[in-house]
Amino acid sequence: MKILYLLILSFLLPQTLHAQDGHDHNIEKKGLRAMEMKSFAKKMTAYNVNPNTLNYDLQYQRMDVSLDPAVYNISGSVTSHFKPNQNMNSIYFDLTDELTVSTVKYHGNNITFQQLATKEIKIDFPASIPANTLDSLTINYSGAPSDQYDAFFNGTQGTTAVLSTLSEPYGAQDWFPTKQSLNDKIEKFDFKITTPSQYNVAANGKLMSETTLTGGKKLTFWRTAYPTAAYLIALSITNFTKVNSTIGNPPFPFVNYVFPSTNANATTMANIEWTKQIMTTFETYFGPYPFRDEKYGHMEFKWGGGMEHQTMSSMGSWSKGIIAHELAHQWFGDKVTCATWNDIWLNEGFATFGEHLANEKLLMTNAQFLNYLANEKNTITSSTAGSTYVSDTELSSVNRIFSSRLSYAKGGYIVRMIKWILGDTAFYQAVKDYHSRPNIAYGYASTADFKASFLQSSGKDLTEFFNDWLYGQGYPTYTIKWKQTGNQIFFKAGQTQSNASVSFFEMPLPIKVNGTGGETAYFVLNHTTNNQGFLESINFPVASVQFNYEHQILDKNSTVTQDNTLSVASVEKDEFALYPNPAKNELYLKGIDRAVDYSIHSIDGKLIRKAVYQPGKAVEISELVPGTYIFTVQEKNIKFVKH
Repeated sequence: MKILYLLILSFLLPQTLHAQDGHDHNIEKKGLRAMEMKSFAKKMTAYNVNPNTLNYDLQYQRMDVSLDPAVYNISGSVTSHFKPNQNMNSIYFDLTDELTVSTVKYHGNNITFQQLATKEIKIDFPASIPANTLDSLTINYSGAPSDQYDAFFNGTQGTTAVLSTLSEPYGAQDWFPTKQSLNDKIEKFDFKITTPSQYNVAANGKLMSETTLTGGKKLTFWRTAYPTAAYLIALSITNFTKVNSTIGNPPFPFVNYVFPSTNANATTMANIEWTKQIMTTFETYFGPYPFRDEKYGHMEFKWGGGMEHQTMSSMGSWSKGIIAHELAHQWFGDKVTCATWNDIWLNEGFATFGEHLANEKLLMTNAQFLNYLANEKNTITSSTAGSTYVSDTELSSVNRIFSSRLSYAKGGYIVRMIKWILGDTAFYQAVKDYHSRPNIAYGYASTADFKASFLQSSGKDLTEFFNDWLYGQGYPTYTIKWKQTGNQIFFKAGQTQSNASVSFFEMPLPIKVNGTGGETAYFVLNHTTNNQGFLESINFPVASVQFNYEHQILDKNSTVTQDNTLSVASVEKDEFALYPNPAKNELYLKGIDRAVDYSIHSIDGKLIRKAVYQPGKAVEISELVPGTYIFTVQEKNIKFVKH
């Protein structure tokens, strides 16, 4: 997550931005997620995949560079070890042409190359390299990195220079040659950074050594041996104070590189120490921290929020919400990275849910947590437009990818609603299974991968849920009516949708019934059709009914009313249903007592069938291919799934 307090000050240089450490959590959150990126309306030619880099596996990179925080410049080399998946005569790396490549060394010799305006370097080999042959080359380069995405930036803290990097989503190629596509993690990465001796260098992985050189220089060597996406490779350099301890159980290193002024701030240091509590909570609910063999920690930088750099989050402010968010990313975003920027919700939604978990378990009373959730819902429902899934046409807008309302808040609520649907025990087990599966762990995952994993763990197919909540737009408004008769209570649940992209939100509805003597009863209404009736048993006089009592689902302006005109007959008469759903060969209609026209469309709107329904007779669907369809009858649109 790139979290930045830009707001209306987005024109300021990085070193002039300062985070507010306000004590009001919701104000802080609103600022934290208001603007997540530093660059707007800037485009690159390839977003998720550069097709020119698909013919090899990038296995190792070693960065040998000289950096002075006071100078906006980088010089040195990057050595890359790669394995072709086919015979290759040339190789491409992503690299801005604003940096100057002086030579490319291959087996000790200079070889030819071209720097391209498409932010690539094309390197030609003297002879074809066979498939599956491990090979390597070294690119020597220097210059002032591109500032298109502000991935490389310097400034001051106090009176001392500081230099940092933040490459998400498209900025890695602006400061080192790499493979930026979201399909190939770098298995191992070494940083060998030469700086003036007064500075300390923070980076991913383990600190291997610090060596004093002649001429007032120092060489710092960090190594990470966990697979890492290029955008998560990062460093920060200044006169850091190192604050080292241990975290987790069993313990592993907790490494913090903070500004001297931060080290002198007792409140901030207490928040950093609090990381140990939220680590324990996350390990309980998410599973073991993914990078135990190296470390977790923070490196301070001059942006106002945070960024989940693998094993060492970059921090510009130190609220517990930001600390929790960036730590949650180590599981969701770092260990498992979204396979495309379209699916950024898999990173940001889960990290925002990590904030939910921190608030619920550690930071808030129940009343405060419910207020927090209400504010999240208000943010999400402040507009009826926009899907959490980022369309291809929106990938050029970094601000859209990191939409605070859609990718963060709604993404987090999508996770919360999945938890409500599955129940806590099944949900948290499915979460642990998801990021532990061999085809997903330490790699990339799409929404389809997530859905398949959760189906395997829980038996619940989330296809319809994602069609409505991830790909669809808007939210439902519910009208809940109820009446008690003796030991029975009738409910009638109506729904309207705020955006035409969703015809109906199928959801289990949370109902709490309060008795006149303080009794309570809880019901889950499986709401699959509009104006659906439900008959439940109740063994006490009812005083009131609450809907969505713990903000389990997204809605807006819903109402609950007692309606003494309701009866079993009226509920059954008004009830309309298409069943079974999902179905294999046949569908039936409930609530239709005469011949009526109906139609079936594919999910993309293509007409499949138009016919007449005869009451009591099945609608044959055996010839339909498995998938999701829209059944239309009497101006009602019902989604159904064909097995």
